[in-house]
Amino acid sequence: MKKYMKYSAFAIVAVLLLAIAGCGKDNSDGAGGKDEFPKKAITLISPTSAGGGTDAAARALAADVEKHLGQPVGVVNKPGGSGSVGMTEGANANPDGYTATMVIAELTMLEHMGVSSLNQDQMKAVAMINLDPAALTVPADAPYDTLDGFIAYAKAHPGELNVGNAGSGSIWHVAAESLAKNAGIELNHVPFEGAAPAVTALVGGHVDAVTVSPAEVKTHLDAGTLKTLAVMSDKRSDIIPDVPTFTEAGLESETIATWRGITVPKDTPDEIVAILEDAFLKAAKEENFQKFMSSNGLGIELKSSKEFTSFMDENYNYYKEMFAELGLSGK
Repeated sequence: MKKYMKYSAFAIVAVLLLAIAGCGKDNSDGAGGKDEFPKKAITLISPTSAGGGTDAAARALAADVEKHLGQPVGVVNKPGGSGSVGMTEGANANPDGYTATMVIAELTMLEHMGVSSLNQDQMKAVAMINLDPAALTVPADAPYDTLDGFIAYAKAHPGELNVGNAGSGSIWHVAAESLAKNAGIELNHVPFEGAAPAVTALVGGHVDAVTVSPAEVKTHLDAGTLKTLAVMSDKRSDIIPDVPTFTEAGLESETIATWRGITVPKDTPDEIVAILEDAFLKAAKEENFQKFMSSNGLGIELKSSKEFTSFMDENYNYYKEMFAELGLSGK
């Protein structure tokens, strides 16, 4: 009997040791194992409606990033509140890397506008993939062909030039206000329900200029009805490479642009962020994605997680100051 009990005790101990070893193995190889991420499909939130530039870019990027992650990437549209609805959902998602968000420039503006308390500090940057600078565009028959000529005309006719934008407080309104501030000129700002109607008004002769992206005026530039005088960026736009930057044209200017990038919730482990960063940057260099962006007039601007973080912080601080100066701050 004692011998039997002795062997039974050994058997129980052996079973327990095997169970413990098995548990340890499960923990390292389970869904939480960062080195094996990802193990399932990833959701990419687009904070805009389907069919727009952000949605289209997100879907094109998702198709190419799948091959680098080895898992499906599905795009889900969450529009509303100048992008705040979708970006807030992305910020509040489970920080496991399985929900990413394509954020837009308004992320660094929402808090200053009083639209939402959301800002870039509630996100962790993965990579930036797109930037489209403001492009000062006028009718082809305007009496000036350069930025200097536009500024000289504005100084000679203070408050007479009507500049269309995508709505008060929009990125393109801020661009026009920045131009006026840096050039020391007075412009009359005319808000529209988006950039497209502002451009239509310009073509129709109802305003004298717009400060929207190259993509939004490209067809009219090609048709010869409009001309772009300069772009508000530190380098020329790939879409209109013959157009100088504001600095090249003689006016120091900050980069004012709409942009898009990938983020995850702020508590997402750095190891997972690194995997996503590598995959999204590789996808953005794929020929298919490059062709898509080019054919749609969208510029490609790649920044690493670290670079994108600094870029968003700089945008946030700039717009905080700018919105206060313009009297647009909702805080």
